[in-house]
Amino acid sequence: MKTLEKVSDFVGKYMAVIVIVVAALALLFPGPFSVVKTAWVNTLLGIVMFGMGLTLKPEDFKVVFSRPKDVIIGCIAQFTLMPFLAWALTQLFHLPTELAIGVILVGTCPGGTSSNVMTYLSKGDVALSVGMTAVSTVLAPFLTPLLTLLYAGQRVDVNPVNMFLSIVKVVLVPIALGFVVNHFFHAFTQNAVRVLPLISTTAIVLIICAVVSANSAKIMTSGLLILAVVILHNLLGYLTGFGVGKLLKLDSTKCRAISIEVGMQNSGLATSLAAVHFAQYPLATIPGAVFSVWHNISGAVLANFFARTAEKKD
Repeated sequence: MKTLEKVSDFVGKYMAVIVIVVAALALLFPGPFSVVKTAWVNTLLGIVMFGMGLTLKPEDFKVVFSRPKDVIIGCIAQFTLMPFLAWALTQLFHLPTELAIGVILVGTCPGGTSSNVMTYLSKGDVALSVGMTAVSTVLAPFLTPLLTLLYAGQRVDVNPVNMFLSIVKVVLVPIALGFVVNHFFHAFTQNAVRVLPLISTTAIVLIICAVVSANSAKIMTSGLLILAVVILHNLLGYLTGFGVGKLLKLDSTKCRAISIEVGMQNSGLATSLAAVHFAQYPLATIPGAVFSVWHNISGAVLANFFARTAEKKD
């Protein structure tokens, strides 16, 4: 078990590097990586979400009731800024339909699973970050389909009911199961969560393998455009999230939490939804996969920057 924990710690520490290397190899040498099928994406995402559920405790939701204003501000920012930024970028760069759908799906998804760790590293308000992730994830089955319909419905047919059911199945059910297991078998999960970085990173890496290897030829022709849009989307999310906090005169720890929570998306869910509901547009899965790689890099850099500025103020 200790060996597994050491491997898990290593994987968690160097997750960004591992993801970049695997993505590059899957792009350049798709053959060996194509054994991982895109049909596995939902199951792999469910594993990540189950792991997230294992880390949740009833007290994680206390911030929702003790500080509802902060959580409401954060969640409104999450579901207004990122979808609008996604749509605006698709218009600005005149993205073709299948890429535009993927970018919009990233924008309409809830906060990312690694945002809480990045908030902790940034010396931000971790309780607020956890509360925002939990609430935005619960709201996702309702808001993600409706926002996708709003921003992408003019281009493609969007079935919000089917999307709702998909999100419940691959996100809410696994999280709820993990939460229940943690509650009734807490001693077991205390040990299990030590190897969660290894399991979650493996699942994310496999999702990226499946998507990148299946679309390597098309990525090679439009990769720079996708990368540029994804980077701008993510960075603008950080910037506008922080700006909202400052505008509403929240303290710096809350501003840092909202910035990271808004900028980091559950891009695995975006990839899953693209694969299932927009299968006729294969490239729609790519923005989510690229976002998964990029936001772990940018999140770590931003967390380090925030932590350094916090130390200077102290």
